[in-house]
Amino acid sequence: MIDTHSHILPGIDDGAKTLDDTLAMADAAIAEGITEIAATPHHQNGPYINEKADVRRLVTEANEHLQKNGRELTILPGQEVRLYGELIADWKNGLIQTINDSNYVYVEFPSAEVPAFAGRLFYDMQVEGLTPVIVHPERNQGLIKHPSQLYEFVRSGVLTQVTAASLTGRFGSAIETFSWQLIDHKLTHIIASDAHNTVSRGFMMKDAFAAIEAERGEELAAMFQANAEDLVDGRQVIPEPPQPIERTKKRRKKRSKFLGLF
Repeated sequence: MIDTHSHILPGIDDGAKTLDDTLAMADAAIAEGITEIAATPHHQNGPYINEKADVRRLVTEANEHLQKNGRELTILPGQEVRLYGELIADWKNGLIQTINDSNYVYVEFPSAEVPAFAGRLFYDMQVEGLTPVIVHPERNQGLIKHPSQLYEFVRSGVLTQVTAASLTGRFGSAIETFSWQLIDHKLTHIIASDAHNTVSRGFMMKDAFAAIEAERGEELAAMFQANAEDLVDGRQVIPEPPQPIERTKKRRKKRSKFLGLF
């Protein structure tokens, strides 16, 4: 199994703090059946600035420690980039680390909203040959309220990645329900852990894929795994046509025209 989203590198964001944490996360990943894992530290998110050269150096060092300690797990380079206006310029200047040197860029929205410039930036990224992948859209309040925005992004060629723990209820029933809606409406393409540690934010990949197999069938679970392989190998992920999620509007009660007459 391939996990395309993790915070396994030590001491650079809100994930692993030490090398021991990295090794513990590696053990947990191996127990889940994961053989390759993308390190996607936060970039341009508050205090976290993790440029390409730094990520690559830390990935090399971490892989050396894994081999030295007998862990059969390979860490791949990546980033989780908070969407910002200079992203393309920084990519051209060698600061952005795509997922395993592919054309896929993991991008993150602020949790409460979708930036107004997102659509234009996604278009410009695709013109440059990059494919944006929106991470954990199921946890974005703007997309939960207005899923038509996500539909338009996906229809334009953007991919998305849902967190494994969201499918198992780790973030609450509302996010769990929305995650399954994204699957059913062909609005997500990758399932990944977004693991930060081995306790409060673990991998949950085995449980998530077991749930997908049980609820939607083995074929769909296999498709998500194949998409992850295609992504890290730089092959085209071919999505199914997306379907919009219809939100029913609550009808306002009409006030009686006789109100106040009696």
